[in-house]
Amino acid sequence: MGMRSIGVTAPVAIPAQPLPRRHLVFAVVAMALFMASMDQTIVATALNAIQGDLHAELNWSGWTITIYSLGQIIAMPLAGKLGDHFGRKKVFLFAVVVFTTSSLLCGLAGNIYVLVALRAVQAIGGGGFVPSATGIIADHYGPGRDRAVGMFTSIFPIGGILGPILGGVIVTYASWRAIFFVNVPIGVVLLFLGWRLIGETKLKPLAPMDIRGLALLAGLMLTAMFGMTNLEHGVTSVWFLVPIVVAGLLAWLFVRHTVRARAPFIPMRLLRGKGFGSMNVLNMLFGGAAIGFGALVPLYAEERFHLDPLAAGTVLTARGAGVICVAALAVMTLRRLGCRIPMTVGFVLIVTGFGLMAFPPPDVNGYLWLLVAGGVTGVGMGVAVPASNNAGLHLAPDQISSIAGLRGMFRQSGSIISVSVMTAVATNSTNPAMSQAHGFVILSVLLLASVPLIYTIPDHRGSW
Repeated sequence: MGMRSIGVTAPVAIPAQPLPRRHLVFAVVAMALFMASMDQTIVATALNAIQGDLHAELNWSGWTITIYSLGQIIAMPLAGKLGDHFGRKKVFLFAVVVFTTSSLLCGLAGNIYVLVALRAVQAIGGGGFVPSATGIIADHYGPGRDRAVGMFTSIFPIGGILGPILGGVIVTYASWRAIFFVNVPIGVVLLFLGWRLIGETKLKPLAPMDIRGLALLAGLMLTAMFGMTNLEHGVTSVWFLVPIVVAGLLAWLFVRHTVRARAPFIPMRLLRGKGFGSMNVLNMLFGGAAIGFGALVPLYAEERFHLDPLAAGTVLTARGAGVICVAALAVMTLRRLGCRIPMTVGFVLIVTGFGLMAFPPPDVNGYLWLLVAGGVTGVGMGVAVPASNNAGLHLAPDQISSIAGLRGMFRQSGSIISVSVMTAVATNSTNPAMSQAHGFVILSVLLLASVPLIYTIPDHRGSW
């Protein structure tokens, strides 16, 4: 069943009053989250440079994005449990060490396969930030934790949006290797400040760790990714069919194990309990849209509108501005409006932005059009993200880190599916740009179809 125990914890009491130095702590963990989220998409504008320097095909270069998402999928639920039981500070600092060291090694990689492997290690560090840091914020802000968590977790999509912009600048004026080296001094500073500022929480021994479930999930995602990478051989080839069949078998074993295990690393209550099932589906679709397709927008700009890497990276400026400007206001309305209305409005705006990207008018200035489309998408994300981050947390306030990890896992799953499919299709398409445009349309339809699911989630107004 999984590795035997390491014990059980009682729920952690939330302090009645905010803790000292909470704003400094917020700044430290927010910077870590920003760095990790930015690295998810910073390679988007470097894909062509990586292809040329390491002599790799687009579908394998795309693994530098998808393997990062997979590493985070595995790390987030595990880090959530470890943070709840061992202490969030310890998990956070360990994640900083792993992320910083692997970033240095990524910049030194000599071939695409080594780079992909090191990106997986880097993602384990980055994935450890989200649940541990969410718990740290909740611990330090007391009764104001709902707004603090909403503001904090809005940083993740902002970093993902700004990543390609910074990547475009670095690739244009330096090298693709520098996009990894820049993390090293930041990581060293974060390690020192985190050690000095973040308070530790004393907890009881751990419950059993579900290593088997974690391994099954990693295996099914890896084999599915490998199968989609080999779409170039055709859907009837053994290179595609065998990995997909194996992934299906592993998926069945994973579900069977999760139902039977005494302590699965993903509790069934958080998978299919009231409101959680719908939230998980929505998070997967949102991840495919916000993270997955967002990572490919610079490539789309280069292929369809023939922009250079710097311009392609900066087309997401408007998207980032939309998120940053609107997210802060959206956080302030959560107690009054709840989560359903902001999520609905946000999804509709994201769909509108994707439609604009897919269907530009004839003879339009491509750069300006993508700025407009990105701005609309960014406003939608800014409205939806704080609400979706808080949705469901009030149902299990004693499992904040675990819920945050699960939410991140489903969002990363969505991004893996979207990026894997789109890079595989683009590699074998005679018109890669149009194949990506069709992808925007398909995802828009899925997002619209998911809106009714929002209203199956128990709503909550006020603090929690």
